[in-house]
Formats: sequence, structure tokens, C-alpha cells
Amino acid sequence: MLALRLVRGSHPLVQLRRLAVAAASAAAGFLLLCTLGHAAGHPEDAAASTLRLLWCVLPIAATVQFAVATARTDPAARPPTGLSSVGLGPARRTALAAASTAAACLLGSALALLLYLHLRGDVTGLPLDGAAGGLLAADRPLPLAAALTLLAVVPVTATVAAGLALRPRPGTPAPEGAARPVPAGLPWGVALVAVGLAVETYAGRGGGDGVTLPGRLDGSPAGVLAGWVLTAIGLALAGPGLTHLCGRALQSFRPGAVRLLAGRVLTDEATRIGRPLGVVCAVLSGSLAATRLYASGDGAAAFGPLTGLGAGVVLACTLATLLTAALESRQCRAHTVEALARLGAPPTVLRTTALLRTAALLAVFLPLTWLVGELAALPLTS
Repeated sequence: MLALRLVRGSHPLVQLRRLAVAAASAAAGFLLLCTLGHAAGHPEDAAASTLRLLWCVLPIAATVQFAVATARTDPAARPPTGLSSVGLGPARRTALAAASTAAACLLGSALALLLYLHLRGDVTGLPLDGAAGGLLAADRPLPLAAALTLLAVVPVTATVAAGLALRPRPGTPAPEGAARPVPAGLPWGVALVAVGLAVETYAGRGGGDGVTLPGRLDGSPAGVLAGWVLTAIGLALAGPGLTHLCGRALQSFRPGAVRLLAGRVLTDEATRIGRPLGVVCAVLSGSLAATRLYASGDGAAAFGPLTGLGAGVVLACTLATLLTAALESRQCRAHTVEALARLGAPPTVLRTTALLRTAALLAVFLPLTWLVGELAALPLTS
């Protein structure tokens, strides 16, 4: 009941983020139900249905990442400190944030089920002149138990991930102003990116059997797709290290107050901002490679409606996760900003610092995204 009261009385922007999580959960759940429809309509082709189910992992992972990022900024995780006197400690706050995440994801799963039943014609007759009937196996009975099991994947996974991310950890926090450890994933990330690009190039030249995606994209060798996955993981691992290096570069060569403040923020927030930034870099580079494939004519007819839906879910969730992580970073710096304001720092200094941080990150990650996307597109278009 307390979780529902906190949800109902939250700020409109908080409600908007929860609705965005519900929408992402609905889209991921709809993809899972479409995979179930393919399995019901093609019982003789179990391998293709299994591959479609495996490819739904990417939208699910992006949705869960966005749900966890939203839970970290949820007011349910940071209620007024006076409630600690009535037993609402860190463990209860974690449970409240997880309950809010579960409520949003369950709402999305319910919407996905209603939309799926509507498109199948199980509610008010077959809509869209029956255009979606064949895709959703409208002539076959829906296995309700399997549908409910698939719809429970996103809420359960997101709730568990949010609980683990927000669980109280033992130990005392570092004093304000103390150095944070340098992110250690940059060498591994660079190595994985290099290995992934090498695997893509080798597989693209050697050819191979196509892998069926959740749409009509079925001409890419399995090695190319495996190489892209390795590249994406490498970029996600390298993101915090690259962000930390951006902060160190801003603080080098006799920095002034603005550069020193901007660089210190980047080094302190390297892990929080860098990881989702690396994921966005991986998704945008993959989108660039897909655009090159589409423009070359090799894949002009290969992108089906479900492929577009899955790509849209991944892109929207990763961008929303980055924005939410930036909001969390701003909330964590609230005390520092207040202290600078009390010391008489003009607002223009804070705005200039934010612009300088953004420019430094764009100067590093935009060329990296373009380079990885171009290299990943070469095996697909050659």
C-alpha cells in the first residue's frame, strides 16, 4: 500500500518515466508473444522459433536496463529521512523501489497481452483487414499458460535486477571529495572490440549460414552477428574508462576553475555515466551498420515490422537509460551545486561546466561510434 501511495503522489516527470518503463515492457512482451505466435503457427519449424526467442533477449535486456536506471532515481528509493524512525530503513526502501518497478512492468505486460489479443481478433474481431492474422497465428488457439509465462519474464527480471542494484551494501561510504577508483574495464573493452571486428570481417568474407531474426532479416552469417555482440560488450566495458580519460584530459595542462570542475565531475561519475554511454555507442554503431546495409540494396527487403519494433525498443531504452543516468548523476551532485551557489559561484559557471562535459564526451564517443559502425558495415555490404 505504501508503494502505491508513493506512486500515486509522485511528480509528473516521475510518473512519465514509469509510464515509459511500462511502454518498453509492453513492447518487449509483445515481441515475446509474437514469437509464441510463430511457434504456434509453425510447429514443424522449432529451430526458427527458438532463434526468434533468443533474439528477443536484446529488447528484454534493454528494457531491464532502463527499468533499473529508473528505479535508481525513483522517489520510493529515497523517501524522507524521517520515515527511518518508523522502520523504513534501506531494505524497505529497496523493496519499495522494486515494487514500483514490478507495478510498471506488469502494467506493460497487461497492455501487451490486450494488444496481442486484439490483433489476433480474440476481442472484437480481426482488425486491419486480417493483415496481422498470419503473423500472430490467429487461426490457432493461444496457449494461455505459455503466454503468461513469457509475459512474466520482463517483470520478474526487472524486479530482481532492481532489487539487486539497490540492495544495501555493507561498509562505510567514502568521504566527500575522496578519489574514486579508476574504472578497470578499458583494456578488456578495447580487446573485445578488436576481437569482435576481426570476427565480423572473417565471417563476412567467409560467408556462412543465415540466422533468422525476429522479422525477415535472415541473410547475415552467424559469425557476423556474434562479432557484433562482442563489439557491443566491448564498448559497454570501455565506456567508463573512456569517460574517466575525458575527465582526466579536461584537468590536464593548467586547468582553470571551469575545466577543473568539469573534469572532476566526469572522473567521479565515470562508472555511472560511462556504462550507459558505451551501450548507446554500441547501439548507434549497430544502427549505422544496418543503415549502410539497407542503403546498399542488400537488405532493402530484409527488415520486417518486428525487426523494426525490436530495434526501436533497444534504441529508445538505451537512450532513455543514458538520460536517466545523467539525471541520477545530477541528483548526486545536488549538495555540491548548493555549496557552490552559497560560495557565490555564478550560474553561468555551472552551465559552462555542463556544456564542456558534453562537448568532451561527444568529441570522443561520436568518432568512435562512426568508426565502429563503418567497420562493422564492411562485412555486410562487401
